[in-house]
Amino acid sequence: QVQLVESGGGLVQAGGSVRLSCVASGFTFTSFRLGSFRMGWFRQAPGKAREFVTAIWKDGSSYYASYADSVKGRFAISRDNANNTVYLQMNGLKPEDTAVYYCAADLVPDGRYDLWGQGTQVTVSS
Repeated sequence: QVQLVESGGGLVQAGGSVRLSCVASGFTFTSFRLGSFRMGWFRQAPGKAREFVTAIWKDGSSYYASYADSVKGRFAISRDNANNTVYLQMNGLKPEDTAVYYCAADLVPDGRYDLWGQGTQVTVSS
């Protein structure tokens, strides 16, 4: 059994920075290799649908990332495979970034995210 647990959310002033963490953990001795899977971050603002933020994946021996236009140049996704952790570094935060942020993994892989964390709230004050 594998779970994703997000942390690092909270209240931050506009223009500030915060780093979210997503840790994959298991309850058996079976190993989970986070580096093998596409990992993504999504967010859901009050009264709005969940939207894609960023993702990171491996193609051959290289890692690649994509970003929603709204966060390009401000957010950065990274991963620490040895510790089964993916990060979301958020800089230059804006009030419109206020949302619950979710970490997700495509485990099959089939292009669908089938493992989700519980979310962590990020509130940006103006």
